[in-house]
Amino acid sequence: MRLSWKLGRIAGIDVFLHPTFFLIFLFEEARTRLPLLLAMFGCVLLHEFGHALAARRFGIETADITLYPIGGVARLTRMPRAPGVELAIALAGPAVNLAIAAGLYLSLGVFSTAGMGEFFAELLVVNLVLAAFNMIPAFPMDGGRVLRAMLSGWLGRARATTFAASVGRALAVGFGVYSLLNLDLLPVALAAFIYMAGGAEEAGVLAEERRRGGSVEGVDWSAPAGYRWVQTDQGVWRLAPASAASRASSWGGVR
Repeated sequence: MRLSWKLGRIAGIDVFLHPTFFLIFLFEEARTRLPLLLAMFGCVLLHEFGHALAARRFGIETADITLYPIGGVARLTRMPRAPGVELAIALAGPAVNLAIAAGLYLSLGVFSTAGMGEFFAELLVVNLVLAAFNMIPAFPMDGGRVLRAMLSGWLGRARATTFAASVGRALAVGFGVYSLLNLDLLPVALAAFIYMAGGAEEAGVLAEERRRGGSVEGVDWSAPAGYRWVQTDQGVWRLAPASAASRASSWGGVR
């Protein structure tokens, strides 16, 4: 059963709010700067729709978007394999924040006349920070996906994912330790999320590449003619006749 609360449906995509979102109100600044906080998460939501709508242009739908205290997550129905497509989708989110910042900059004169110049100037800075922060090469953040996409043509998807995930884990550990020493718990949670999510996606990509008959970690996973690799319920990989593997796939045993 889903724990998140549905906020609505926009452009055919369900938007949810995770219960942990309210942990952000444990911080006094979040309570005293509520209008800016809500505006910031509105920009985070637009950032995620940037990813979702860019993915839709390439035939990839988005199952839903969920807001957490550490940001938002757009859950795509499948991840793009083509490096160029992944690059375009990854850059779409930060591009939205830059577009918002540009719009705010051009409108600051109007907002200042209305007595709201300071608020929108802060929101402009927030969007610049969101764009810059998301471009840090910490997989699976946007910058990490850009790194993976740029390396995929050279190293192959599996090795590029492993490299990007390793960089992401190293940055997450450094960022997490620094934040912990400064008793800043929200960044610690973000670092933990990056570390675990990157590892989980790396494992999924490596398993997918094995199923496709690619070479991973220096091991030749190519299958003889008429055979393919399948994974048993115990997680063991074995060769099986292609026809048998196809039958298993139709029952959900092999994906």
